[in-house]
Amino acid sequence: MKILRFLGTSATLVCFMLALVQAQQSSKTDSQATRTYQLGPGDVVEVMVFGSADINKNFQVDGDGYLSLPFLEPLLVKCRSERQVQKDIAEAYKRLIKDPQISVRLAERNSHQPASISGAVRQATKVPTIKKVRLNEVIAASGGFTEKAAGTIQILHTEPVMCPEAGDDAEALPINPAAIPFQVVKISDLQKGTVNPVVRSGDIVLVTEAEPVYFVGSVVAPGSILLRDRLTLSRAIGMVGGPRKEAKLSEIRIYRQKDGSETQEILKVNYSAIKKNESPDVFLQPYDVIDVSENGIFEGTGWLKLVLSGLTGGLRYPLLPIP
Repeated sequence: MKILRFLGTSATLVCFMLALVQAQQSSKTDSQATRTYQLGPGDVVEVMVFGSADINKNFQVDGDGYLSLPFLEPLLVKCRSERQVQKDIAEAYKRLIKDPQISVRLAERNSHQPASISGAVRQATKVPTIKKVRLNEVIAASGGFTEKAAGTIQILHTEPVMCPEAGDDAEALPINPAAIPFQVVKISDLQKGTVNPVVRSGDIVLVTEAEPVYFVGSVVAPGSILLRDRLTLSRAIGMVGGPRKEAKLSEIRIYRQKDGSETQEILKVNYSAIKKNESPDVFLQPYDVIDVSENGIFEGTGWLKLVLSGLTGGLRYPLLPIP
């Protein structure tokens, strides 16, 4: 019993020590983030001048990045840390107070808006940008990608970089008011580690969701598949199990909805020629309907209306033209 009691006490002590270490690490991280935090418009700082009670209160950084204190000219505090601002205020008050003792504490962080992420992720969320945060950290905070991820990530910049650093390059450029600035990152490149951009304050991160294409007719597994990474007809046919033996490969028809129109165009593709490298492969578009017809009695598409109505709910392709 004594041994079991000793082991139980030891385990409790180990858990307590681990929790204490984690708390200390978290506190250390928060403290480091506060020390390196660069002030910006909207932030509120508490300024205390020992021996001058009238000055001790909270002050807000204005829209241009200046802090207005009693008896002083406005001080530019944008992109400066608490310690730097504390030294600036002490230096400014030297003209009025002998050996001023100044304390500056960040009271409210308002200038660094969180980044938001949504789309094909486990959980849409907001991520603080108090310290520099990269795309892979934002993805991790959302729980990772879902099976609907199309293969690209769009990062919409809503604000210019407030405090650009050397080496930021294009990331430091201000927003062009004539265009919507955004980056497109391939998920494959992010996973390889070849690209991992900094996510700015206020950025909107969208993991694009794949849209469907539909297979009907003489393929092993008719139905819908998700369109990812410039999907070609050959790859798509492989994803549905390939064509059946009776399939008419010399003429596969692709029914494509025209942009902004209810009309459709019909593409006739010689899949046999594509397989022999005699004809270029075809890139599919969202909501394409690929009809692989059969030789002989089942040739044609007179039965396609009913199948499409079942796949799409009768909404997107209510009137399929029959040649």
